[in-house]
Amino acid sequence: MIFDKLIEIIKTKEIRNKILFVLGVFLVFRMMANIPVLGVDVIKISNFFASNQYFGLLNVFTGGALDRMSLVMLGLGPYITATIILQLLTLIFPQFEKLYKEEGEQGRQKFNQYCRIAAAPLAMIQGYAMIMLLKSQDLLVGDLSFLTIVISTLTITAGSMIMMWLGELISEKGIGNGVSLLIFAGIVCDFPSNVRMLGASFVESQIIYYILFFLAALLVILLVVFVNEGRRNIPVSYAKRVRGNKMYGGASTFLPLNINPAGVIPLIFAISLLMIPGMLASAFHWTMLNNILQNQLVYGILYFALVFIFTFFYTAVTFDPKNIATNLQKTGGFVPGIRPGEATTLFIRNILNRILVIGAVFLGLIAILPSIIQGLTDVKQFQFLIGGTSLLILVSVALETMKQIDAQLEMMHYEI
Repeated sequence: MIFDKLIEIIKTKEIRNKILFVLGVFLVFRMMANIPVLGVDVIKISNFFASNQYFGLLNVFTGGALDRMSLVMLGLGPYITATIILQLLTLIFPQFEKLYKEEGEQGRQKFNQYCRIAAAPLAMIQGYAMIMLLKSQDLLVGDLSFLTIVISTLTITAGSMIMMWLGELISEKGIGNGVSLLIFAGIVCDFPSNVRMLGASFVESQIIYYILFFLAALLVILLVVFVNEGRRNIPVSYAKRVRGNKMYGGASTFLPLNINPAGVIPLIFAISLLMIPGMLASAFHWTMLNNILQNQLVYGILYFALVFIFTFFYTAVTFDPKNIATNLQKTGGFVPGIRPGEATTLFIRNILNRILVIGAVFLGLIAILPSIIQGLTDVKQFQFLIGGTSLLILVSVALETMKQIDAQLEMMHYEI
C-alpha cells in the first residue's frame, strides 16, 4: 500500500515537482545555516547553547543555525512573534478581527502582509539583542565596532526575511505549510548528530535505559497520532426542500471537531514567548530571574501553562462556532434536538471547549515530557528520542503533509 502510493507520487509529475521544489528549498536553508556571521567564537557559543535550556530549545527549531551564529540564526522566530502579536490584537481591536475573520481570503492575505511587515523590525531588534547577549557573555571574537554591529544586525535581519520568503514559497509552490516544514527540516537535521552522540556515549550498563527510551518514543508517537487524528463528530441533518419536481436534502452527516484543532502552533507560540525572559535575564545579568527560570519545575509549569492557554487562544482566533452555525442554517442544516442559530452556536462552543481541555493537556504534557523524564531518570542523552515538542512537530507536520498529498492525488483522479 505504501509502496504503491510512493510509486503513484513519483509518477504524478505535478506532485513530484512540488516535492522536489520543497527539497530544493531545504537545501538552500541548510547552506545558509552553515554560513556564520563575522566575529563569533563558534566553539564557545556551542557550549553556551548546550548548557542553556532556553537557547538550546530555540536552537533545535533553527536546525542548529543559532549556535553557529549563521545568517538564518533567528529562523522564523520574528515572523512567528509578529503573527502572535497581531493575532492578539484581533481580540482588542474589532478592525483586526473583522479583517482576519470576516473579509475572507482577501482579508487573510492583507493580515499576512501586515505580519510580514512587522517581522522586519522584530528581526532587527532580536538580532541586535542576540549580539549584545553574546557580547555580554564574552562569546564574541574581539571588540565589535559600531559599524560591525550594524552590519551584523542587518545581515541577521536579512537572513530572517529570506527564511520567511522561503516559507511563503513552499506554501505557494510546494506542498504543506512552509513555516511548519522549515521547522520540521531544522529538527530533522539535528537527528543524525544526536544518533551519533548517542552511539558515542553508549554504556553497556545502561542498556535497559536504551530499551525503555525507545519503547517510550514509540508510545509517544502512537499517542501523538491518536490525538492528532481524534475527532468528536456532531451529527448534522439537512431539511428536505422541494425545487420544481425534485426534492433536495434530507441527508444526515456530521461535523467533525478535532481534539487538537490548534496543531503544533501553541507549542511554537509558547516557545517564542518563553525565550524572552530567559534572553533578557542572560543579557542584563539578572541572576535571580535567570536562576528561577533555570529551575526545571518553574520552567515546566510556565511551559505547560503557556501551551494550555495558547491552545484555547489560537482555536478562538481560527475557529468561530457562530460562523459554523450560521453556515449550517443557511444551507438548511441543523443539529438534531438543537434550535438553529444561537442555540447551535452555544452547543458547538460547549463541545469544543470540553474537547479542547483534552487537547491542551495532551500538548502541555508532551511539551514538558523531556523535563519529566530527566527528573525521573537524570539521563539526558536520550531526550531527543522523546523530545516531546520536537517529536510532536515532526509527527504532526508529517501527517498534515501526507494528507495534503493524498488530497492532491484524489483531485488528480477526479480530473481523470
